[in-house]
This record gives sequence, C-alpha cells and structure tokens, in this order.
Amino acid sequence: MLTACAAHGVAVEINANPWRLDIDWRWHGRALELGCMLSINPDAHSIRELDLTHWGVEMARKGGVPKERVLNCLPLADVAAYFAERKRRLTKTAGRKVAIRSARSQRLRA
Repeated sequence: MLTACAAHGVAVEINANPWRLDIDWRWHGRALELGCMLSINPDAHSIRELDLTHWGVEMARKGGVPKERVLNCLPLADVAAYFAERKRRLTKTAGRKVAIRSARSQRLRA
C-alpha cells in the first residue's frame, strides 16, 4: 500500500482518533523512505472531536515524521503545489489509460 501511495503521490493518513489509529507509527519510517507525504486527520464527526488531532501529532512524532512531510503542516503555497503535482500525475495517467484503451479497441476492430 505504501509503495502504491508513493508511486502515485497519494498522502498517507495518520488517523488521530485514538480508537482507530489506522497506520501504526512503526510504518511511518517506511512511508518516509518511500517518499510518501503524510496527513494528520482527526477523523472528527463533531466539533468536539477536533481536539483528537493531538493524538495524530503524537503518533507522527513517535514515528519520526518531520513537519515538512505532513501535508497539513505545510504553508498554503506548498499544499497548492502538492495538489497541482497530483493533478499533473492524474492527467498523465488518465492520458496513458485512454491511449491503451484506444490501441486495444483498434486491435479488436482489425
């Protein structure tokens, strides 16, 4: 999963809800090695649950994640650049898929 996230520029969630904590902090180092960006999410379903964010910060710290690799700790310009790159990647991937489908379609017609 982490390899795919790194390959496609997908941010890996650190779920801050103490009853979830989906990605174990011991995997954070591997995510960093692969070049993944991470994002801390409080998994809030009410305003009161926004305070859960501190658990995600604690898990990120425990896993050795620097703030430069946490998407929602970056300056707005860097977040915008991240999403612009994601859009570029998705557009490039979509173009390849269309070309592959077109080539298959032409082979089937022949």
